[in-house]
Amino acid sequence: MLVALKIKRFDPERKPAAWWSNYKLEAAPGDRVLDLLVRAKDELDGSLTFRRSCAHGICGSDAMRINGTNRLACKTLVRELGSRITVEPLLGMRVEKDLVVDMEPFLASYRSVKPYLINDEPLPADGRERRQSPAERLRFDDTTKCILCGCCTAACPVFWADGEYVGPAAIVQAHRFLFDSRDRGAGEHTAALLDMKGVWRCRTIFQCTLSCPREIKITQAIAEVKQAIVLGK
Repeated sequence: MLVALKIKRFDPERKPAAWWSNYKLEAAPGDRVLDLLVRAKDELDGSLTFRRSCAHGICGSDAMRINGTNRLACKTLVRELGSRITVEPLLGMRVEKDLVVDMEPFLASYRSVKPYLINDEPLPADGRERRQSPAERLRFDDTTKCILCGCCTAACPVFWADGEYVGPAAIVQAHRFLFDSRDRGAGEHTAALLDMKGVWRCRTIFQCTLSCPREIKITQAIAEVKQAIVLGK
């Protein structure tokens, strides 16, 4: 099939404002949007710029807005979209060039929740690791799936209006450690979530959940973090 690929472009060294580029490409229904972008760059316009790495939905680097929805280009098939495909950079983040956005503020929010296990207690006397039952592991299993692609945060209307909002991805990371039975740093994980730029800015709109390529129940996780804070977990 012949696909009309429309890409929103931006290059501050060429033009002060964004513009659209249109490409015509032959594609099979099983081709991915990432395949089309690679071909457009390799065969039609070498100046086209986007991020990619593993190309298997694990690294999250090729998150972008495809036909109005945040998706991973490597997991989105032509047959899901039809013959007209529009690609834009993620919303709410500063565009550096074409489909590449500045992820540093997003990653700063991620770091603010101290996304690592905090436990200064001595290891068990037998010298083995801190044990955890399958049920304890299951409690936070869903939020371990996050790949930091930014789809959820860039889909959040609250984030669009207030770029200083910590965002759903950071709250998901806090959830992952708050509910880990081995962790002892609840106060440190939630410290960045307590002010008006934190978890209470969430308005339960569900756009984060709908846009997550890993199908994490993000809105539910945010509600659980709020409850844990109120109960003083």
